[in-house]
Amino acid sequence: GLKNVESGIKRALMGGVLSITELLHIGDFLYVCRKVKNYSKSEGKQESFESIDPYFGALEVVTRLENEISRCILNENEVADDASVTLRDIRRNIKASNDRVKEHLNSIIHSSSYKNMLQDSVITIRSGRYCIPLKQEYRNSFEGLVHDQSSTGATLFIEPMSVVQTNNKIKELHADEKTEIEKILKALSSEVALSSDIMLSNLEILINLDFIFAKAELSLSMNGTRPVFNEKKYINIKKARHPLLNKDTVVPTDIYLGKDFTMLLITGPNTGGKTVTLKTIGLFTLMGQAGLHIAAFDNSELSVFSDVFADIGDEQSIEQSLSTFSSHMTNIVKILADVNRDSLVLLDELGAGTDPTEGAALAIAILRFLHQKNIRSAVTTHYSELKVYALSEEGVSNASCEFDVETLRPTYRLLIGIPGKSNAFAISRRLGLSEDIIDIAKEVLSLEDERFEDIITDLEISRKSVIVEQERAEQFRREAEKLKNDVEKQKNATNHQKEKIIMEAKEEARRTIAQAKEESDKIIREMQKLLSEGSAIKNLEEKRQKLKGNLEEVENDISKLTTPKKTLLPIPKNLKKGDRVFVSTLNQTGIVAGAPDSNGEVLVKAGIMNIKVHISKLSLDESEDKIKTTNKHYGAKVKSGKSMNITTEIDCRGLLVDEALEKVDKYLDDAYLSGLAQVSIIHGKGTGALRAAVQKHLKTHPHVKSFRLGVFGEGETGVTIAELK
Repeated sequence: GLKNVESGIKRALMGGVLSITELLHIGDFLYVCRKVKNYSKSEGKQESFESIDPYFGALEVVTRLENEISRCILNENEVADDASVTLRDIRRNIKASNDRVKEHLNSIIHSSSYKNMLQDSVITIRSGRYCIPLKQEYRNSFEGLVHDQSSTGATLFIEPMSVVQTNNKIKELHADEKTEIEKILKALSSEVALSSDIMLSNLEILINLDFIFAKAELSLSMNGTRPVFNEKKYINIKKARHPLLNKDTVVPTDIYLGKDFTMLLITGPNTGGKTVTLKTIGLFTLMGQAGLHIAAFDNSELSVFSDVFADIGDEQSIEQSLSTFSSHMTNIVKILADVNRDSLVLLDELGAGTDPTEGAALAIAILRFLHQKNIRSAVTTHYSELKVYALSEEGVSNASCEFDVETLRPTYRLLIGIPGKSNAFAISRRLGLSEDIIDIAKEVLSLEDERFEDIITDLEISRKSVIVEQERAEQFRREAEKLKNDVEKQKNATNHQKEKIIMEAKEEARRTIAQAKEESDKIIREMQKLLSEGSAIKNLEEKRQKLKGNLEEVENDISKLTTPKKTLLPIPKNLKKGDRVFVSTLNQTGIVAGAPDSNGEVLVKAGIMNIKVHISKLSLDESEDKIKTTNKHYGAKVKSGKSMNITTEIDCRGLLVDEALEKVDKYLDDAYLSGLAQVSIIHGKGTGALRAAVQKHLKTHPHVKSFRLGVFGEGETGVTIAELK
């Protein structure tokens, strides 16, 4: 609904009367202002947008004018009857007059007196007046005004004198209607003028917000990241993807320039990605300087350049003429005249389109000129002479676009540091060129050139091997780092648990010893008192038995630190396979796997282990603690299992109402068991029938606490958010 209404607002400010369409556009604009304001408020409850909050805060809503335009204008061709009382009365009178005329004319065309005079029994409109079709021969027999006739002249369209007065009144009413509409539009235009400052300010804000959201949308669509800028003319783009290529199929590549070398010379076969690399460098530089994200990995570095000069030819034609070379050279001449240390230069196929020897010499001269001025440059070429120049010149680096000779397909990976081969012989052989012709070509090729190409091949193979080994080493390093961190965490957790257990045991032992000492001191004092009083030996024995009982109680307290509470029975006599027993040496419950042997050894299955234990170390375990615990936590296990598999949303689009409700019902049961607090039910917008049925069902559902429609970003009216009890 956002339209540029600036011209309409300014014309209203100068006293002009806006048209229905212009006012309708202003009404839509005011509606957008209100929606954007509401959007900022609802979104603000969940997260903050510090950088654009001032824009939202500066927006002002003009509700009165928006409502007035909405009330008065129905569409681009019609003003509402209720726009004013006068307009409503005029249109009511027009309708009544039209009805009277039609009623009178109907009585004429259905009258037997006029039946033979009429060409057809219909009412027509000519020049805005109601008429009837009369045969030419009855013209003098029928009183009325002729407004038109048929192409043959056989039919006359006559307005009967009896309706002339009413038709005149209808004409006057239409004129009054037009005048009243002009008054309404003038009044609305005056309202627009009064709010012009607010609306022009809102328009500027919305344009800025629209641009901001467009940039964000672009970044999301290409998985963009924010580049890091430096002042050292250094470019380091990680995993770069040209934004116009399909992000799912494009091969990311690393591009760096300006730190160890100022010039990058890219070689390799056609269709290998050389030109795309140049375009990516230039495009990312301009995007970054324009405040846009780039399609690359995090922390990619760019620098600010005063100019970006590019001579990139997209001609993929076999026609290479002098005009092509002249065109490229004209561009290069202009570039060399304007470059400086703050420039970035991108040259595609430098020196191509002319004699190879002269073209290579000219290209080397241009490269030396740029290199001496320390200008950041990226150049593509096929000339071997330029590869040699890059190998021998400090500050210039070779690069190549990798090509798989076996499949005759480029990998689109940029290999910096190694010049590329054209692979003309290998490609020709794969395409079916005769070996005899290829052998002749090899004989023509000089020995030095062949050795140079062989060196390039060896370097390329070595480079691939190094990259593979580096990747493997990096993978092993990450795995080792992860294992080290896991072991460290486990060690810290074990030490912490160990210290905690020791501290608890020492504290419990301290309390037990202190209690025993206190009891012992108390009994000794009482014994001394009895001896001093000469009491009977019987009393002394009673105190001794009491002391013994207290010591046994202390022993029991200490045993609680290591022995769990179990209901232990006497040593079993008739053990059989399947009996549940408690193994005191393991402090664990097990199942008897066989009867005791002659030595009293019993085979017991404890967990995943089968062990032999002497019968004296066993006792029948009829405790139901484990069973009860299992039953008690069965629901929790089911709940955990559910929560691992169930999602927080369900899609009902395309289902019939009954099918959708059945599916929603089962999903809500599973979600409730899983402990989900909130779920999303996707029913789509459509006619709204499925949404109404789902929400009606949620009102009575026992698991649903409340529900609401989704907001912007959640699916809006196509999704219902339900909060579970």
